[in-house]
This record gives sequence, structure tokens and C-alpha cells, in this order.
Amino acid sequence: MIPVNEMKAGRLFEENGEPYQVLDYKHTKMGRGTANIKLKTKNLITGAVVDKTFISGAKVEPVETETKMTQYLYREGDDYFFMDPLTFEQFSLSGKILAGKEKFLKEEQILKILFWKEKPLAVEFPLSMIFVVTQTPPGIKGDSVNASFKPATLDNGLEVKVPLFVNEGDKIKVDTRTGEYVERVTI
Repeated sequence: MIPVNEMKAGRLFEENGEPYQVLDYKHTKMGRGTANIKLKTKNLITGAVVDKTFISGAKVEPVETETKMTQYLYREGDDYFFMDPLTFEQFSLSGKILAGKEKFLKEEQILKILFWKEKPLAVEFPLSMIFVVTQTPPGIKGDSVNASFKPATLDNGLEVKVPLFVNEGDKIKVDTRTGEYVERVTI
């Protein structure tokens, strides 16, 4: 059992037979009573964000999970297909599990997937990924006092704001948490 006082953002626990991930932790104490622990959690099966309140000293069940390296294969409708490169077993994930991160998928890309009771729960993307700029207007010389940005379309269809010096064909690094430009890459 895990004391709720030890819960931090990113920690997993199980309640009523379902796995949850802690998104936010707040410890509150009002007056003479016992302290309350307020957790903002995400149900890893349904994707629903739920607020939970526990009294200080309460305990929750730990979640037994397994992380596997997998290879992304293709998309069919709202399903994304992956393969275990060791066993060649294929399985699909719904778009709900990817939660908007599907725009970062590339064919044959190796990703970590979190499993709970042999069921895939979440995909772990690298913090940043490299993409090729396929379309962007030319940079206009002039206002260089302020940081100036222009729109760019990447090889995966994602649109980001890039600095004026980035041109078509350049490789750039994009933060997968925010979807924003990080830097130009010279490989």
C-alpha cells in the first residue's frame, strides 16, 4: 500500500480495480481537523480526469505495470497498430489512449508502451523529435529586434511556428509535450 502523502505528479495507483495517474497533488489543512490530500487524477482506461480527496494517512493500492518497447506500424481509422519487435505480436490502440499525441507518430518508430494486466494504457513519447520542414514561406528580413516567427508544415502534417531563418528542407526539433519548435538540427 502507498500512503497518499507520498503521491506526486506522475505516480500511478489503483482504486476500485482501475488504474489512475496523479496529475496534481495538494495538501490542505484547515483548522483543527485532519489534513486532506486532494489529487487531480487521470483514469488510464477511460481517459477521464477526476478529482479525488483522501484524508491524511490514507493508503492506496500500487499499480503493477510493465513497459514494453514497441514499433509503430500504421493507422486504420481511429486505431493505431503497433508490433512487439521481439515476438512480432501486433495490437492496436485507440486514439483516446494517444490523447492528441498521434501527430508525433512515424512509421517504424520505436516507442515505449505502458501495459497493465496485458492491456496497453499509455504511450511514452520522447521529449523531443526531429521532423523535416516541408512547407514554409520565405523569411522576411527586417524586424530582428523582436523574435519573429512564421508558420511551417512538417513532414508529419503538424503545423508549428518557426523562426524566420528556418527554410523548407531543414530538420527541426519539436517538443512533444507542447508541440512547439525547439531548435534547428544539422545532422
